[in-house]
Amino acid sequence: MTDNAAATPEPATATATTATPETATATTVLFVRHGRTATTGSVLPGQAPGLHLSDDGRADAAGAAARLAEVSGVAAIIASPLERTMETAVPIAATLGLEVTAEPGLLECDFGEWTGRSLAELRALPQWSTVQHTPSRHRFPGGESFVEMSARIVATVDRLVAEHPGQRIVCVSHADPIKALLAHAAGTHLDHLQRLVVSPCSISVVHYGPAAPAVLTINSTGTGLGSLTLS
Repeated sequence: MTDNAAATPEPATATATTATPETATATTVLFVRHGRTATTGSVLPGQAPGLHLSDDGRADAAGAAARLAEVSGVAAIIASPLERTMETAVPIAATLGLEVTAEPGLLECDFGEWTGRSLAELRALPQWSTVQHTPSRHRFPGGESFVEMSARIVATVDRLVAEHPGQRIVCVSHADPIKALLAHAAGTHLDHLQRLVVSPCSISVVHYGPAAPAVLTINSTGTGLGSLTLS
């Protein structure tokens, strides 16, 4: 056991600002789920166009922008092209003095024939148990499987990381793609993604270096612990 009293402090020059091969090429990605809409928590909107942020959602986006203003050196704001994600990204970009780049690879899962259906109705289906407990075995009729969605978001983020070496970027996406990405980054099975919660306008951060990704935070909302809930 080391005698702490006798330990020699590190030299003042050995600080986190010293560049290393890993920090020089590592990319940090801040994932933001879009803000609330009129149907959040009640309908599965999927990739259908025309769904905008509600008043609460616009407040969510403003709050996320204020929090991200504290992050220095953000190089790019990249968003799913749907209205609700672009509307979330715009105040973030304005705060950071950047433009928003639309990226189809960050789109919500294609729910196919389930798109637009109420969650109450979908929970009554026998397939709902598979969605919740073994999503890797489920394909949405006429749409994507969870495996395909996961592969899409992971490949997209890998490409964005390669395009922004040593930088910080913000990616605005949707709950299930972000959960699938976080499960992959943490090295856990896709069937565990429903154990993760990604709330509206929450921020989750992954550091991509030469080794395995490091998950720095999940579902950070900046609110008090009393507000924590499934969403």
